[in-house]
Parts: sequence; C-alpha cells; structure tokens
Amino acid sequence: MKTIVVTGATSGIGFSVCRALLKAGFRVIGTGRCEEHCASALGSLQAENRDYEISFLCGDLQQQEEVRRLARELKKSLGKTDTLHALVNNAGAVRSWYMTTNEGYEQQFALNHLAGFLLTHELMPELLKAHGRVLMTSSGSHRGIKMHWKDIMFSNGYRPLLAYKQSKLCNVLFAFGLNERYQDRGLRAYGIDPGLVRTDIGSKNTGGFVDLFWKIRKTGGADPAVPARIYTKLCTNDEDRSGLYFGIQGKKRYSPEVTRENADRLFELSEKLCNTKVEGYL
Repeated sequence: MKTIVVTGATSGIGFSVCRALLKAGFRVIGTGRCEEHCASALGSLQAENRDYEISFLCGDLQQQEEVRRLARELKKSLGKTDTLHALVNNAGAVRSWYMTTNEGYEQQFALNHLAGFLLTHELMPELLKAHGRVLMTSSGSHRGIKMHWKDIMFSNGYRPLLAYKQSKLCNVLFAFGLNERYQDRGLRAYGIDPGLVRTDIGSKNTGGFVDLFWKIRKTGGADPAVPARIYTKLCTNDEDRSGLYFGIQGKKRYSPEVTRENADRLFELSEKLCNTKVEGYL
C-alpha cells in the first residue's frame, strides 16, 4: 500500500493534509510532538471514516536523536509490503527569542530545516525504492532574503523574523538540492507556499510582538483545507512531476537565491550539523 508520512500533523496544515490524503486513498502516518495531541488527531480522523488507514507517532523533531528514533519507528511501520510514496516535511515553528535545542542549534533553523533534512536522509532508501517525493512546507516569505552564512543561526543579535524567513529559504534550497542529486533515480522534491493560513504556528512558544502580530495577521488567512489541495495534487500527479515551487494556483516563481551554489553549501553545512553524509545514495 502507498504510504505517506506527514510531520507536524496534529493540527493546522498538517492535519488537513492528512485528511485530504486519506480521502485520496493513501495510508498516512502522522507525527506530532505531544502524545495527547496525536491521540486527539487520530480519534478525529477515525471518527470521520473508520476505514481510513491512519496512525500517529510521537516525537520532538527539534532534537536529532528523536528524529533518528522516529525514522526507525517509521521504517518498522512500513514493514515489507508498504511503500513510502511521499514524505511531507511540514513540522515548523516560530520563535520570539533565541532558543536552542539539545545540540545547541537555534530552534527555528533546527525544526524548520534540519529536522526535515535529517528525516529525509534517514528515510532515503525507502523513498528511492518507491520513486517517491519529498514535500517541504515553505513560505512566500523565503523571497527577499539571503542566506546568513556568517552566522547561520543569528546567535549574535537574534532577529526572529529573519531567522524564520531564512529557514523557509532553506526549505526550497533543500528541495532544489534533492532534485539535483536524486531526480535521475526517480525521486522528486518540492517546496510549497501554502499562503496565509489560519493556524496557531505564530502563537506556539512565542510571546510579545510575534504573538500579537500573528493573531491579527492570521484572521485574513485561508482555512488549512485550501493549501492541503496542493499537497494532494503533488502526491497524486504521476503524469507531470516537474517543477520546484508550488502554490494553490500551481507552479510559482521562487527566489533567485535558490541556486546550485547555495543548495550545495546548505547540504554541506547540514551534513556537518547532523553528523551524516548523503553520498552513499548517489
């Protein structure tokens, strides 16, 4: 059976993506940070349709040991008969202050980029077997910013909005780099701009201006079910798998900063920060 893994799946965009993919006939494995929220999301989806093939695994993807543990559990869940049709790296965070993970990495960079990088690496053999796809939840805010290579985590003079925007640029650069390395082996990666959506991402572990700004801004956003259509289309379209960056209307222009040079540099840095190498799959 074709299985799709969705991270950050207990609410917002991730939850709506799970629902849309289940309706499309896929088996879905969602992940979330909180066991209570995972159980609640599972119960809600099962209540809609008892025939849905849905399960949840719990893990804090900010922490790399948790990413690796979760990857092992996901492989066991796939078993010998299911194929990993797609990985949706949707888990993300916004922070008001400089906060770090167990590894000492700034949390927006760690969760919004490194978690997806490492989880994709850990699941790459399964993705390659299935000629699968990797979907990254990016943002239109990735445009208009350059990579802050001299201080990638803004440890000197933290600017939360710039750190967030850079992490979304990393999402598109990562998708670009995956295509450069693996498209000849059947893998395809995409960055997705969901647009402004009514979710609580800007109010989790934030405060002050960031929390207030998001509460006002999200009122003009779309229901999460709207961007979920983008993910479903990319997971079901087997005729034309081209393109890199997509919004609700289809292919979109992405930042001119999305270049092979920047993608390669980000890959090398991410390998170092995750203590891993991807060459084994080339």
